[in-house]
Amino acid sequence: MSQSVTVAVQRLRPTADLPLPAYATHAAAGMDLCADLDTTIVVQPGERRLIPTGLAIQLPAGYEAQVRPRSGLALRHGVTLLNSPGTIDADYRGEILVLIINHGSEPFPIARGDRIAQLIVAPVTRVEWRPVASLETTPRGSGGFGHTGA
Repeated sequence: MSQSVTVAVQRLRPTADLPLPAYATHAAAGMDLCADLDTTIVVQPGERRLIPTGLAIQLPAGYEAQVRPRSGLALRHGVTLLNSPGTIDADYRGEILVLIINHGSEPFPIARGDRIAQLIVAPVTRVEWRPVASLETTPRGSGGFGHTGA
């Protein structure tokens, strides 16, 4: 069973016609983020653009939000996100912006209200380092990329 957390959200522009991030299904992990644009923009092949959402959030201490690509945009258009997942820290209060890149071969239009990314809110685990002289051994050992044959 999933846990619930309350997050304060602020609309940064006077219009409220765009939906707040929402889960598309009961079991969805991510909420859709929409583009908050005045006019349609076109992202050319190979181009990257910073797309505003018109939203700022106040996460509780101990949580982060991650901005992730939408798989359908990647599959159908070659459009994904740079710096993915993008991390929103609990002390950030600026606008959520989505850094899109078009890896496809066709120009990709983005209009007001288009679903452009997913937002996931998750608890953060803080690390306390414990320096040691050596680590426990495992069958894998220090085998790196491709070591397991996958």
